[in-house]
Amino acid sequence: MTANAPEEIKRRAEELRKEIEFHNLRYYQLDSPLISDAEYDRLMQELLAIERQYPELVTPDSPTQRVGAPPVAAFATVRHEIPMLSLENAFSDEDVEDFHRRVSQRLGRNDIGYLVEPKLDGLAVSLIYDKGLLVCGATRGDGHTGEDITHNVRTIRDIPLRLKGSGWPERFEVRGEVFMPKKAFLALNERARQNGDKVFANLRNAAAGSLRQLDPKITASRRLCFYSYGYGIYPDEQLPETQSALMDRFKSWGIPVNPERRVVQSIAGCLAYYRDLLARRHDLPYDIDGVVYKVDRLADRRLMGFVARAPRWAIAHKFPAEEATTKVIAIEVQVGRTGALTPVARLEPVFVSGVTVTNATLHNADEVRRRDIRVGDTVIVRRAGDVIPEVVKSLPELRPADAQIFQMPSHCPVCGSEVELAPGEAIARCSGGLYCPAQHKESIKHFASRRAMDIDGLGDKLVDQILENKLIETVADLYRLTVEQLAALDRMGRKSAENLVNALEKSKKTTLPRFLYALGIREVGEVTAQTLADHFRTLDAIMAANEEELQQVPDIGPSVAHHIYTFFRQPHNIEVIRALLDAGVHWEEVAKTTADRPLQGQTFVLTGTLSTMTRDEAKARLQALGGKVTGSVSKNTRYVIAGADPGSKLDKARELGVEVLDEEAFLRLIGDQN
Repeated sequence: MTANAPEEIKRRAEELRKEIEFHNLRYYQLDSPLISDAEYDRLMQELLAIERQYPELVTPDSPTQRVGAPPVAAFATVRHEIPMLSLENAFSDEDVEDFHRRVSQRLGRNDIGYLVEPKLDGLAVSLIYDKGLLVCGATRGDGHTGEDITHNVRTIRDIPLRLKGSGWPERFEVRGEVFMPKKAFLALNERARQNGDKVFANLRNAAAGSLRQLDPKITASRRLCFYSYGYGIYPDEQLPETQSALMDRFKSWGIPVNPERRVVQSIAGCLAYYRDLLARRHDLPYDIDGVVYKVDRLADRRLMGFVARAPRWAIAHKFPAEEATTKVIAIEVQVGRTGALTPVARLEPVFVSGVTVTNATLHNADEVRRRDIRVGDTVIVRRAGDVIPEVVKSLPELRPADAQIFQMPSHCPVCGSEVELAPGEAIARCSGGLYCPAQHKESIKHFASRRAMDIDGLGDKLVDQILENKLIETVADLYRLTVEQLAALDRMGRKSAENLVNALEKSKKTTLPRFLYALGIREVGEVTAQTLADHFRTLDAIMAANEEELQQVPDIGPSVAHHIYTFFRQPHNIEVIRALLDAGVHWEEVAKTTADRPLQGQTFVLTGTLSTMTRDEAKARLQALGGKVTGSVSKNTRYVIAGADPGSKLDKARELGVEVLDEEAFLRLIGDQN
């Protein structure tokens, strides 16, 4: 048990908290840091050390609480005491004039003061403060019920965990927008590209995706910001006369408010503000898609009231989507990590929406045909806040005589494998999943995953290093890796290298269903792999089957049959499979007789924890005896196997009258007990 902290330690902890919060303000809100990152880290580490030694000194508003709590399994829901309504949109000066006319008529005067501010492209959130402490953060959701994201909003350094000053109500609600600054967005996507991860299409998606992480440490690692734009629950008797005055109060309490907000008079002031911000939108450090006009006097708002989903006293004046005209120099095809082929238009450079655009995705061949976009065409490009521009349409009247119609290649431009376009699908894919360099990372990750070859220790970062150092070309080369090669990689000592080589050796003994699943054939999951193994019994028989023969297998339709047949027609894939077998990957032959498969045709569901084996091992035993294992209980379920702490599946089984086996009965069924 730790001793009580001495007074000098208590004073030092309080000094550190104040100093760190001061520097947070300078860095995150004023964008004017006074100390280096290293010095900031030193202060934070000192405070963390004190709080670890003396846990009683940890306060809810300590800067250390911003690094992220443990991950949550799912978001709880929060019922908004006052609904978070959306705004009506205006797209023209006439729409704004109509709005002002309605306001003037209802209030009986023309001289209206409006609070005006940028319309941020982020995610609306609600913050509840109780006795000056942040106690709850929630998303807007459907306006009535949102998601509890308290653990994530605590990591946003703009948002005060404890209010400054005094005079705030005992309990009140702040509403505002969480957003990601442009610089932070570019840095996030650059890291994603370097790591081979998905990049975000625009700042709003980045902000929303970051805020809705189950692991707050991920949210904390991304620079999110917050501006308040209003309030929810708030004691009427403590409200000032105007919202602009309330925003000034918020600012004095440390709650960020947009420095671009203004109070203007009547329609002329609104439109002048709109045009000013439209001209400066690209100079702002964040994305906006318009401006918001709100009647400033709160008494006037009460007179105006609401329509079904929006207040009558506010409107969002949206910016027009920016467009420019340019020419298509070429249409190239990119191969994604999952083998998807995407046509991309290479454009003559054109300045649109604040950036120089040189390429635009065309999504798929159907879209190219539908929009009739050809090489040499003059096209209209739009970029409405999105980082990825869009080709709106071509201008056929300006088309040159030698304009070329785009054709999706029949073979992958990266590896030469056949391109597959399944019936009814729009996206073409490379069929050389085991061989294609564009798909290496995904194919290796899938091959090594627990339900496939189960290669323990082969994680994402290690796969990246192995590929960057060109140690392998296909998954078969994994089995040629040596301890010396692996030990030379960053953060891979000899012991770790030996463990991985041992895991690779262990994985060589597998089953035919696992091996089939590990190959990564499209739409061939664990159940389909098991069905294929049960039906054909050998890998050679599966590889030799034509589409008609494959469709004779239960639950395999034309689309899946086409994927399987095409995969095994690619010489590169066959080469990799043969190399895997030559490296020693093997399995026991699938049982051939009904006597060896006494559970054939019976469906099982597992729930709870077994003491003698893992859930995966139990599943494999049942499948080896011909049983089918599913994840949900239905009237077609033969048995539910219930271990310790069973879940709702047991209740469902009893409701449907499905027979339940305990662990002892299950072991007798599979022959593990007499």
